[in-house]
Amino acid sequence: MSGSRILNSALRSKIMSADEAAAFIRPGDNIGMSGFTGSGSPKAVASALAKRIGAAHERGEDFRVGMLTGASTSPDVDGELFKVDGVSLRLPYQSDPECRSRINSGEAYYTDVHLSHVAQNAIWGHYGKIRVALVEVVAILEDGRLIPSTAVGNNPTWLDLADEVIIEVNSSFSTKMEGMHDIYQVALPPNRQPIPLINPADRIGDQYMRVDLNKVVAVVETNAPDRDTAFSEPDENSRMIANHILEFFQNEVKQGRMPKNLLPFQSGVGNVANAVMAGLNEGPFSNLTSYTEVLQDGMLDMIKSGTLSIASATAISLSAAAQTDFFNNIDEYRKRIILRPQEISNHPEIIRRLGIIGMNGLLEADIYGNVNSTHVLGTRMMNGLGGSGDFTRNAYLSIFMTPSTAKGGKLSCIVPMVAHVDHTEHDVQVIVTEHGLADLRGLAPRQRAKLIIEKCAAPQFRPMLEDYFARAQKEVSGQTPHLLGEAYNWHLRALRGESM
Repeated sequence: MSGSRILNSALRSKIMSADEAAAFIRPGDNIGMSGFTGSGSPKAVASALAKRIGAAHERGEDFRVGMLTGASTSPDVDGELFKVDGVSLRLPYQSDPECRSRINSGEAYYTDVHLSHVAQNAIWGHYGKIRVALVEVVAILEDGRLIPSTAVGNNPTWLDLADEVIIEVNSSFSTKMEGMHDIYQVALPPNRQPIPLINPADRIGDQYMRVDLNKVVAVVETNAPDRDTAFSEPDENSRMIANHILEFFQNEVKQGRMPKNLLPFQSGVGNVANAVMAGLNEGPFSNLTSYTEVLQDGMLDMIKSGTLSIASATAISLSAAAQTDFFNNIDEYRKRIILRPQEISNHPEIIRRLGIIGMNGLLEADIYGNVNSTHVLGTRMMNGLGGSGDFTRNAYLSIFMTPSTAKGGKLSCIVPMVAHVDHTEHDVQVIVTEHGLADLRGLAPRQRAKLIIEKCAAPQFRPMLEDYFARAQKEVSGQTPHLLGEAYNWHLRALRGESM
């Protein structure tokens, strides 16, 4: 490559191969790494590091690193580093099968963190010293300013904290991304000020990231697209969930609890979330706004149709076809998309101020509205909490959506008592499955239980839940009746390979 995207003369002198750059990373280092849901991950140095670690292990040497990111990364980062047993600590979110396996076997420690908390915790040193930052950008300007790529995540914090910085400059992304970002960093207490953002379209920071050029030890040129996972077309259950939510929104507008263009919405990732986006795009609403973490294919479609006027996020996570469309039409998308650090995209102050509609998925909910979004059968980590807690606790309206069953109908996603609690009943306002929507606002626990069973449980499990709830009220009573001797029998049957 010509180095034309590296306009700073001092940093041009530090251009080197990925293998040479990876040599700066030492055993035991904590690495602050770019990447959020597969977007903006390092394309070369992480793979080179994995090869270096694998070779060290073959020689009998101990070589593992701590890996801190924005959220999940691509297979050539999480996957390759975990395959060679190269990671001792991982945070704050992951979705790679190899990574998940190592975490659940106890071979690697995993800290599951609210995404809005990561930057501040890192600054205070709760995760140890961040010795190296490995960050992808689109270009380096003459004065050393950095044009971020498809994810901002925690990159500004990693650049500030690290002793040494490795920059990957990815020419696969258009330089027309310049101007799409809004980099604002929050001061620490006691000097913290209100964040001056009162509309999803507001820009309050800088277009660029900045770094102490003396800390940059290597610049690596790459040319590779993001490796985001394409979501499948919405199935019938997903469409039914979306329809229930759209009907609910229409009623909220009718009751005067939301304006005609709703309130800014946040949506978690996945097929159900994309089905809701498709429903909103086809529905009766217009001039919608989004203040979320990740912009997916469904939101891009809404921008193209004009249904969505502005989308604020920290990352763009698109299928290959959608990536092509995004860069082919980036002049238009740049007017409608703002990418911010995740400390801002997920900040509780802003979420509460804007009155966000939070929509997230779950693994299981219990009859009182407690939600488990992370642990399969209570013990095995799936992906992580991510930003769902940031939005659920602070949203104007917190919605959890899921198919009513899993594993071909063997598992019920509505259970007597969740085996792990990520979101308490106090923060969960609406639960939706393909069978219906339970609006839990203002209800006492016994009222919630009756409604969740009636509206959300699969028909084959509904009589069992009704029987459990009736006996719990009769035999135990209390504010939140539970039969503690059998509350987890459903999970025990599943662990034996049986239907719940």
